[in-house]
Amino acid sequence: MFCTFAKQYTRMSNTEEHNIPVGVIGSGSFGTAIANLLAENRDVLLYTRRDAILKSINDQHTHRGLMLSERIRATKSMEEVAKNCTLIFPIVSSGNFREMMRDLSPHLRPYHLLIHGTKGLDNMEIDQSIVRDVRTSIHTMSEVIIQESAVRRVGCLSGPNLSAEIMSGQPTATVVASRFSEVIKAGQDALRSKRFQVYGSHDITGAEIAGALKNIIAIGSGMLSGLGMGQNIWALLINRGLIEMIHLGRAMGADTHAFLGVAGMADLVATASSIKSRNYTLGYRLAKGETLDEILADMNEVAEGVRTLKFAQKATDYYKIHTPIVSTLHRIVFKGFPMQKAMEYLMTYPYAVDVDFL
Repeated sequence: MFCTFAKQYTRMSNTEEHNIPVGVIGSGSFGTAIANLLAENRDVLLYTRRDAILKSINDQHTHRGLMLSERIRATKSMEEVAKNCTLIFPIVSSGNFREMMRDLSPHLRPYHLLIHGTKGLDNMEIDQSIVRDVRTSIHTMSEVIIQESAVRRVGCLSGPNLSAEIMSGQPTATVVASRFSEVIKAGQDALRSKRFQVYGSHDITGAEIAGALKNIIAIGSGMLSGLGMGQNIWALLINRGLIEMIHLGRAMGADTHAFLGVAGMADLVATASSIKSRNYTLGYRLAKGETLDEILADMNEVAEGVRTLKFAQKATDYYKIHTPIVSTLHRIVFKGFPMQKAMEYLMTYPYAVDVDFL
């Protein structure tokens, strides 16, 4: 059945393909922004769990105070999305991603194409006595999709994609990464427009890990701003932070190239320099004296960098990698290490060479 459907899907004309709606799972800020982009080319079924959101989208074509395309229809049925859409974009927080996939999985078939937009990592609790590598317990979202469903043709979205800027119509770009060329093409055809460029990559592991790790550096960038630091030290953080991202990514099975492209460097600069970034904002507020618990309780959506920081430190310890920035941020965020002492430590850290990953 899978082979037959796949051949039929490949042979579809552009007109036939454009008559099939695209599904989005998740009505958060990024899910809504992606739905609005998709609606420039296709009808969209947007899954939400909340009655108020469903009513607002279907009756007024608004959500979060913003106007949405009339081509978007909200639904509370995952089954309806899976039944009517071949291409589906799951976009929920990493902490809820596996549970969401377990709910969606009974409705999925091997012919579905899933391209997620979640920039985080998953930790599935397993028997630590049989763990041979930290990567057996830390997973990317594409790995979660494969673990929890019959879908094998998966991809991810990654890049400088701040939701507020997308919703305001500002131009940007993303990369669709997948091992399958048909997934990349499907994502490009569905998303590409005059204001949204879509690149392709077959290094999905690199794109996912780069997209997750940059949130950690964005927290550090927010801290620097909150402390009143200037552009010199900010530039140094971006440079050295990217190098640590590359070393961690390599250890976890990624290629260096992804970290120097749209999913890595471009996304890092955007996320680490904007007050519209939740991770940057969290770091800024920590530097101003608020506690982590206070900030998290006050945030409407998840700052993925907090969760990813735990996994990155776990990987650093396991692989015995020198990541002074990541490890220092871990001490600040979770152990209350004073930021001024952290600055002194990092400024005197005995770096051996400048560029050591080429």
